Amino acid sequence: MKKFLAVFDGYKMCDSTLQYAIQLSKAVNAHLVGVFLDEFIYRSYNVAAVMESGNDYEKVMAKLDEEDHHKRDEAVRVFQMACSKAGIHCSIHRDKNIALQELKEESMFADLIFINEYETFTRHKEEPPTRFIKELLGDVQCPVLVTPNDFKIIDKIVLLYDGAPSSLYAIKMYNYLFCALPHMPVEVFTVKNDLEDLHLPGNRKMREFIKRQFPDAVFTVTKGDPEEQILGHLRNHEQNELVVLGAYRRTEMSRWFKMSMADVLMRELDMPIFVAHNK
Repeated sequence: MKKFLAVFDGYKMCDSTLQYAIQLSKAVNAHLVGVFLDEFIYRSYNVAAVMESGNDYEKVMAKLDEEDHHKRDEAVRVFQMACSKAGIHCSIHRDKNIALQELKEESMFADLIFINEYETFTRHKEEPPTRFIKELLGDVQCPVLVTPNDFKIIDKIVLLYDGAPSSLYAIKMYNYLFCALPHMPVEVFTVKNDLEDLHLPGNRKMREFIKRQFPDAVFTVTKGDPEEQILGHLRNHEQNELVVLGAYRRTEMSRWFKMSMADVLMRELDMPIFVAHNK
C-alpha cells in the first residue's frame, strides 16, 4: 500500500487539496496521511499588534491561542470525517516544529505529497508559486502533486516530455504511483526548436516505452518556444488535465533569470501539476 501525504494549514484548510487527495488515494487504495504543519511560532493573528494594544495583552493572547487551537483541531476533524466517508485508510501527523523542515523530512518516508499552490504557512498571502512551494519543490524527497484552488475531477493526463532523463523520471514516477487508475486519455506532449524535425527525442525507444505503460497514449510534437507552446496547448483544452513534468531543480542563480516550467504552469494555469525530479 502506497503512502500519500495531504498537507494542510489548520487555520485555512484547503478543500481542493483534500478532494484531490481523496480522489487519487481512493483510486489506487493508498494510505492517506493528513500532515498538519502546526508550527509553534505560527499564529493566525498578529502577535505584535496584540502586544501593543494594551496592558491585558497576555489575557487576549491566551484567548486567541485557544481559538487557534480549536481551529486546528477542527481541521483535523474535517480531514478524518472526509476520509471516513470516502472509505480511505488515514492517519494524522501534527508537526509542531519549523514547517518546511518538517515537511522535507516527512517526504523522505512518503510516496507522494499533495499541497496547494498558495500555501505559505504564514498569515501573509502570496501569488503562486509561493516561496514555501518553491523551496519545497527544490529539495523534496518524493513527487509532489501541486493542487489549484478549485477541485475538478481529473479526466486526462498530459505527460510533458523533452528527451531529458528528468522528464522520463517524472513519467516513470507517475506510472509507479497511478498505474491502477481507471483508464483515462494520456497525451505525450513535446516541443522542439524550429531547426529540429518533428520526431520524438529517442523516437522508437520512447514510443516502445510509452506503449508498455500507456497503450492508448497519443503523441503531440510541435515547434517553438516551450513555454508558449505548452501554455497555448493546455489552455485550448476543455478536459480537466493533470500535467506531469520533471526538471524542476535548477541552481539558485538560474532561478533569478528564468522561472522553471512548473513555476510558469502554477502562475498561468488552474490545473493540478505532478512534479518529480531525479537527484
